[in-house]
Amino acid sequence: MMIEVLKSKIHRARITSTDINYEGSITIDEALAKKANIREFEKVDIYNITNGNRFTTYVIYGKKGEIQINGAAARLCLKDDLIIVVSYCMLDENELSNHKPVIVKA
Repeated sequence: MMIEVLKSKIHRARITSTDINYEGSITIDEALAKKANIREFEKVDIYNITNGNRFTTYVIYGKKGEIQINGAAARLCLKDDLIIVVSYCMLDENELSNHKPVIVKA
């Protein structure tokens, strides 16, 4: 049986900007995303610590220090909000005992 588990988490990232006119996604500092083992175009969930909003989107790599919410989701976040970015993976039950998610504090 396959089980969905936490793969990666960026904890307490601060939103640097929003762009409602961009075609969706979250732009994340490329080095930060790679440190968290999050790939470009990977599906992620965003949990807004500041206001409780939650949504799903995908990642595009950005410049150093950049955390930008794009498209319609920009209505769910404001500059300086704190967020958690998470990604999940499917593992077979046999793989669970060796799995350790990557957790990065922003």
